[in-house]
Amino acid sequence: MKSLPKMTLSALALTLCHTAGAAELDVRVQNLTQGMYFTPLLVAAHDSNSELFRVATAASSELQAMAEGGAIDGLVNQVEVAGGDVLANPAQGLLAPGHSGEGTLTTSESNTYLSLVAMMLPTNDGFVGLSNWPVPSEPGTYHVYLNAYDAGTEANDEIRGGGAPGVPGMPVPPPLEELIGSGGNGVTNELSNTLVHIHPGNLGDDSASAGKSDINNSVQRWLNPVAKLTITVQ
Repeated sequence: MKSLPKMTLSALALTLCHTAGAAELDVRVQNLTQGMYFTPLLVAAHDSNSELFRVATAASSELQAMAEGGAIDGLVNQVEVAGGDVLANPAQGLLAPGHSGEGTLTTSESNTYLSLVAMMLPTNDGFVGLSNWPVPSEPGTYHVYLNAYDAGTEANDEIRGGGAPGVPGMPVPPPLEELIGSGGNGVTNELSNTLVHIHPGNLGDDSASAGKSDINNSVQRWLNPVAKLTITVQ
């Protein structure tokens, strides 16, 4: 029997090494709220030196763009530059109340932590989040319940507005433009906590054309947790 050439053996060894360290994760995110939508989800696998957000610290500009306008491009770039693996927009758009989005994320050997973010609508800078969850090494199915966070970058005035960072008000893409009210004069214009923290929740009111808020207080309120993440490690 002929021996394999040295170059072939080296390539085979590298392939086996890479395959042995890789992990395939089936990811499913379920929106548990009755009236809130999630903007395109970002699920990221990364090493212990990386993070999408951290509670009790100031939001990065990339996190602010996601939390105020649903833009994940900056965070995707941040993860990829750091060598992380990305599953972007598995729900193919907004994730409606009670619905789920799913996809597969193949991770490299060093990326053993999982994080997730998506803006919650209607909010000013609220987002569903998971930060630095250790991916189990044992194959199986795991469930994680996720809370809503406030980026601490915009006052929660609960009125219609733009989605650009630093612009007051809530973005209102379809179908939300017909699901929330208008004419509110604002719950508050003060930013009392400028760090990432657990979201205090929407207040809302019962008027569709006046009052303090443009949010419906019987539909678009929530209690944590707001989402269920199911991870199947192959």
